[in-house]
Amino acid sequence: MTSLPAASSASRKTRPQVNLTVLRKEQLSPHMVRIIAGGPGFDGYANNDFVDRYVKIVFPQPGVNYGQPLDLWAIRETLPREQWPYTRTYTVRWVDEAAQELAIDFVVHGDEGLAGPWAVAAQPGDALVFTGPGGAYNPAPDADWYLFAGDDAALPAVAASIEALPMQAKGLAFLEVDNESDVVDIAAPAGVEVRWLFRSGVPAGSSSLLTDAVGDAEWPEGRVDVFAHGERGYMKGLRDIFFKQHGLERSQVSLSGYWAQGRVEDDFQAEKKLPIGQI
Repeated sequence: MTSLPAASSASRKTRPQVNLTVLRKEQLSPHMVRIIAGGPGFDGYANNDFVDRYVKIVFPQPGVNYGQPLDLWAIRETLPREQWPYTRTYTVRWVDEAAQELAIDFVVHGDEGLAGPWAVAAQPGDALVFTGPGGAYNPAPDADWYLFAGDDAALPAVAASIEALPMQAKGLAFLEVDNESDVVDIAAPAGVEVRWLFRSGVPAGSSSLLTDAVGDAEWPEGRVDVFAHGERGYMKGLRDIFFKQHGLERSQVSLSGYWAQGRVEDDFQAEKKLPIGQI
């Protein structure tokens, strides 16, 4: 892995470190693994009220002595950046504060990436270290209907957002995955139609399915609240649909690139600060 670990303006105060333990693992689909974590470190987890809450999981680099217990913020103050642990951003799928557990879903594609292979190999008792949570979105209570759009990477955040809607909510959700076996259960209100889009072997980030489906759909009447997250190119295409084709106000739309085709997260996060990476 040649990319430098991503830099951040966060600090020990704004993004406290949380040290959890893997409790169990669930195979949700051929390409989605859920890790449920908890343990004594859960007392250090300060939940927030956002439905798209996310954390930055810490992955130590092999061959670097960090000392124990690992302290990410101390490491960043004392070691050169090329020796920092890598971090990867993931949505917290659900939190059960009474049971002191939380779940994080990982997209897996064989040995590709850093977090996916870790999740596949994870066993009860393994450490799960992260900072956060952050977050930014809650469904607008005054919306007439809701529109969701996302790919595999955004599926946990979209699912959590749908499940946070009031039972009387109405809306449309467009979710792109590879094939029928990647469909997962989402407890959607009866008035929210979930439309699954299948790439059928086309590499993630290379399809026009998501943008075509949203652009061609017949939108219900009334004020819409939009949550669209996923691959950066997809989001740029959806941006034009939302703002140019439908004339939405910026306040109606939560639009975020979670990843970029051909980029690891460290490079992607750096590019987001440049014109090429802005949506």
